[in-house]
Amino acid sequence: MATLYLVSTPIGNLSDLSARAEEVLRAVEVVLAEDTRRSRPLLRRLGSEARVVSLHAHNERSRERVVLELLGEGRDLALVSDAGTPLVSDPGASLVDAVVAAGHRVVPVPGPSAVMAALAGAGFPADRFLFLGFPARSGKRRREDLERVRRSPDTVVLFESPRRLGALLEELARLCGPERRAVVARELTKIHEEFRRGTLGELAEAYRGEPPPGEVTVVVAPAGPEAAALEREEVNERARAWARKALADGVRPSAVARELRARLDVPRNDAYRIVQDLAGDAAPEPDAEERQDVDDR
Repeated sequence: MATLYLVSTPIGNLSDLSARAEEVLRAVEVVLAEDTRRSRPLLRRLGSEARVVSLHAHNERSRERVVLELLGEGRDLALVSDAGTPLVSDPGASLVDAVVAAGHRVVPVPGPSAVMAALAGAGFPADRFLFLGFPARSGKRRREDLERVRRSPDTVVLFESPRRLGALLEELARLCGPERRAVVARELTKIHEEFRRGTLGELAEAYRGEPPPGEVTVVVAPAGPEAAALEREEVNERARAWARKALADGVRPSAVARELRARLDVPRNDAYRIVQDLAGDAAPEPDAEERQDVDDR
């Protein structure tokens, strides 16, 4: 069975390329590269004679047929991005899906990753984390992305263009509070690698109007308990507004409580408390089974 290898390549220091990655890149007949100009020097350095074929965000769909034909002929292929691990904020997801659907093997070859390097070096909790890639540049999607940073109980990792870094840090400082801790990791694994640590307010001031050279990864510390409490209160406010309207429309209190749990993920005890406050004696109490299963968050 032919195989598509997903090969992680260095994000800076060429010594980070694994022996297994070298072996695969020398053995395959075709390498699919996000930017052939960046991948060819690495392959020449390894002595690989593989044919290099471009595969990027604008031609990924059209390349699927060619890739499936090559795999169907029994040829092994490798997919590489410009740097780091393929598919992480890079093209390849739809191709991998198509290859799997066609019955071919997909084998990741792990290695360098800016996400993991920045997360490890930041010093924030890393047992759980949220990776958002490049935040949207404007509009509703950007507000949603940054709101996820504000609310996250876990460390958050983002990519950003150096020229937009200052604006991102200023927005995060306003939204998350200027005292929220963060790290700007720059030029990871390269000669001028830098971890700049501080609060969002301090980092926004440091990079205001002064784009740093090189590639940037931003790591933001988890939201504190006060942010979690604020989020719960915001959810409860939305729940109260929805319940008030539903009760005014004649929906039975027990049905309102169930809908609050289903629609807004309000814990059972909070849902019944909200309905009781609004409906008074007409509101139902949770039954015995529900009492045992009350979410005490």
